[in-house]
Amino acid sequence: QLQLVESGGGLVQAGGSLRLSCAASGSIGSIDTMAWYRQAPGKQRDVVASITSRGTTNYEDPVKGRFTISRDNGKNTVYLQMNSLKAEDTAVYYCYALEYIQYSGRYYTRWGQGTEVTVSL
Repeated sequence: QLQLVESGGGLVQAGGSLRLSCAASGSIGSIDTMAWYRQAPGKQRDVVASITSRGTTNYEDPVKGRFTISRDNGKNTVYLQMNSLKAEDTAVYYCYALEYIQYSGRYYTRWGQGTEVTVSL
């Protein structure tokens, strides 16, 4: 089964930057869309940004112009460069991958364990 391992979270001051990484391993299929979600305390998990296997990206309004998602298909790794961080970006960030298993003809959603990002004022 595909496993996702995030890294790069931590504590940063408002206005600072962080770069999250998510490495995928153990896939027996192909990885389609990858994305970053986040969940703040007491709130639901929401998508932040996504990227298809061909590199098409999409961003949610709160992070447009500040965050950049990228992907290295050779390394099965997705990144999230976060600049101009704000206190409201504080959350646990989760990596997401959509895996396609050819022999079953089905797609499977996979999640990482999450990495915490705290932005202080």
